Amino acid sequence: MVKQIGGIIGWVGTALVFGAVAIRFLRPEWMPYGTYMTWAGLLCILIYMVAQWRDVMSFYGTRQARYGTVSIVGILVAVGIFAAVNYLGSRQTKRWDLTENQAHSLSEQSIRILQGLDEPVHFTVYDQETSFDRFRNRLETYQYESNQVQVEYVDVDRQPARAKEAGITQYGTVVVTYRDREQRLTTSIEEQDVTNALIKLVSGAEQKVYFTVGHGERQTDSADRMGGYNAITEALGRDNFQVATLPLIQQGQVPEDATVVVVAGPGTDFLAPEIDALKRYLARGGKILALIDPPPPGGADLSNLISFLKEWSVEFGTDVVVDASGIGQLFGGDASVPVVLNYPSHAITDNFRVMTAFPHARSVQAAEGGTHTPQPLLETSQQSWAETDLKNFASGQVEFNEGADRRGPISLGVAVSAPATEAPPAPLGGNESPDAPKPESRIVVIGDSDFAGNNALGIQGNQDLFLNAVNWLAQQEDLIAIRPRDAQDRRITLTADAQQRILLLSLFVIPGLVFAGGVYSWWRRR
Repeated sequence: MVKQIGGIIGWVGTALVFGAVAIRFLRPEWMPYGTYMTWAGLLCILIYMVAQWRDVMSFYGTRQARYGTVSIVGILVAVGIFAAVNYLGSRQTKRWDLTENQAHSLSEQSIRILQGLDEPVHFTVYDQETSFDRFRNRLETYQYESNQVQVEYVDVDRQPARAKEAGITQYGTVVVTYRDREQRLTTSIEEQDVTNALIKLVSGAEQKVYFTVGHGERQTDSADRMGGYNAITEALGRDNFQVATLPLIQQGQVPEDATVVVVAGPGTDFLAPEIDALKRYLARGGKILALIDPPPPGGADLSNLISFLKEWSVEFGTDVVVDASGIGQLFGGDASVPVVLNYPSHAITDNFRVMTAFPHARSVQAAEGGTHTPQPLLETSQQSWAETDLKNFASGQVEFNEGADRRGPISLGVAVSAPATEAPPAPLGGNESPDAPKPESRIVVIGDSDFAGNNALGIQGNQDLFLNAVNWLAQQEDLIAIRPRDAQDRRITLTADAQQRILLLSLFVIPGLVFAGGVYSWWRRR
């Protein structure tokens, strides 16, 4: 009687276990009941084994039972290992990007911003469910780099009330929130767009960069390929900087909302009142980026501006830097385009592993015995020198003259900082953040303005160098990094003659060689 009852209980337990498995795959919403069924089934099977313990022991006394048990245990162990590996892999992911341009990885700038998040940033995607995958692939790369990134997907068709409450007017809108700030992406979900939104959220208020005008400086709204600066202006906007022009001679002072003042390649000298305005600006913790080109052959140099910068221990050479290494030929330049691959230690060029080039540059270095200590930023190769004969250089006759010229490496840029000597103006909102950095006067000087022009901005590191310098001046060191790269165009453009040669090679030459090899092999076997 006990055996019969135990047998019935065993069959009930087996049925419960199989029922729980069916619920797991057919009705996942009933899974809480399935869990209870699983435990109840296992308990019934255990009762059956206790009730039938003599039969169980006699069964396992046979050789076939022992071998079968070993096989079953081996299978269960293998399944357990496989399940454990999958469980760990779903929670501890590791990626390897083997593409040449790291197309499936985030840039250094994006990673640095994510690592600096001290609170969660929330991405809410409003679109149709069938379109979620195009957002998921991009946003998962951000989640991989930081556990502070939270992503939620809202089907606009199924949850119209929520979309209306959020003010969503078109499919594909991504709302990014951080603290009490919000940014919206509606046109693109590329890394540059997402990272720019994060920069604006993290940095808060938009910073303002003023470019001086009235001395033949570079024009921020010009699309001219040789002298325009509209491309770097757009890049500043992506880093949350607003750009404006500054006619110092008219205004008489630098506006209080100026984060950085850029002097980009002036052709004429600054007047004394303008120099005084820059001095007052620096005294209260101002920031200046000076891009000073070589003097024209036989022309006057910018004596007032150079004297002002010399007060900060910055010394200019009356020369043009020549690079005989031949690297400039890789992008269509010549010896007048020095290339920099050596970057002395500084926050601006930290982990800087890309090439920069400076069309028509002069030497800039720290003055000896000055009251400040500028740090070098850029140094040319040993195959370069500072050419002092500007007339011969203009005529194309370039050669190194011992005693007159200076051998490389040549410094092309320096950075200098000092505590502000006057109290800076109070912030516009009246409340200064307790985490705000102490005010400093900072200057970055580079002996060339062409490197940030439209024609040279495509060179690997030129844009990053300019933006890193501006961010360092703005005391935003956490935004100094290598920025996202555009995907490389790998299309091959063939001439008509090349296409014809490829056609003949693929249709006649290669098949002909294979046919000739076959005929030769047949002939030898005869």
